[in-house]
Amino acid sequence: MATYIAEVRSQFPDAPSEFLTREDRIGLWRAMLLMRGIEQRAMTLYRQGKVPGSFYDGFGQEAVSAGAAFAMGPHDRLCVLHRDLAAHLIRGVAPTRIFGQYMGRAGGITRGRDGNVHFGDYRTGCVGMVSMLPDMMLVATGMAMAFRMRKERRCALTWCGDGSTSRGDWHEAMNWAGVQRLPVIFVLENNQYAYSTPLDKQFAVDPIKRAATYGFPGISIDGNDVEAVFEATRQARERALEGGGPTLIEATTMRMHGHAAHDDMRYVPVELIEQWRRRDPIELQERRLAEIDVDVAAVRAAVEVEIEAGVREALEMPMPDPATATEGVFAEGEAQELGDGAAPWSGFSTPLTALPADASAPAPSPVDDQETHRWAS
Repeated sequence: MATYIAEVRSQFPDAPSEFLTREDRIGLWRAMLLMRGIEQRAMTLYRQGKVPGSFYDGFGQEAVSAGAAFAMGPHDRLCVLHRDLAAHLIRGVAPTRIFGQYMGRAGGITRGRDGNVHFGDYRTGCVGMVSMLPDMMLVATGMAMAFRMRKERRCALTWCGDGSTSRGDWHEAMNWAGVQRLPVIFVLENNQYAYSTPLDKQFAVDPIKRAATYGFPGISIDGNDVEAVFEATRQARERALEGGGPTLIEATTMRMHGHAAHDDMRYVPVELIEQWRRRDPIELQERRLAEIDVDVAAVRAAVEVEIEAGVREALEMPMPDPATATEGVFAEGEAQELGDGAAPWSGFSTPLTALPADASAPAPSPVDDQETHRWAS
């Protein structure tokens, strides 16, 4: 393991995408900064007893969710997992509502009705996750099947962990997507451990090699390079939209914190953590931005202000009224369709949609053009 990071650097050289503008590159970095800052603040709130249950974060894996979500169009649909917070932020969910979700407040995405990391705002085209991973691969495959049956030009995407590849539903989703040539992207977050089980104890054949047995490509990329993740997803999406079928993208990264807040990860060699710390995805992108004279200090300061404002507003949210505990638990009436999410990549040129704090509010309308570019501000 001591030479692993050197091997990663050799196999996955820095790969900036030619399809990203200066503003796009800032936006990707900003999304990662927001994700890390929100989760760090949430961990403090957890230790203060303000976040119930346990807490799961994606420290060190920010590039995987940010890069993949940034490449998806507004009409595409995402199944977002518990270490992929940047995807929610990119699709248009405000930090205030995320903090409200963590603390079980009435203004959170599920209005206090689900686990702190089990959420998805249907208005952004995102499906809330369940704990039994990789069940969301089956959901994404089903959505892709619907797109093809309706002859719609759009794509589904979901993430999964390396531990997921040992479960039957992973293989079922891969098989059906391959047989039907569905427009779906599977992003495998290879973060080295399935809880405490290292890769060499999980499987005898690298999961990325299994994609070919299901009839579609599998590619490996540096999961700590946000632009490499974006570019791989962009290409996979184009392929899917043109009828080429699914793609499995293995994003090699490292889980820098324990499985959850209760896990001290003593089973991970210290030298391995230190090697990956030198490949921090946020620092990698920051160096790129500094080379093109971006005021990175100003971006960091703006993100910190937004995070603190989000915490303040969430703490002022009321707790849910116990009398409403059964509301929304069971489906009633017609199904609510998923909405379209924000798509801030310049390649889409679509306005960002401002989501109201009230989760029961009607679908919002587009805001002015200045808001379109808030990811770059």
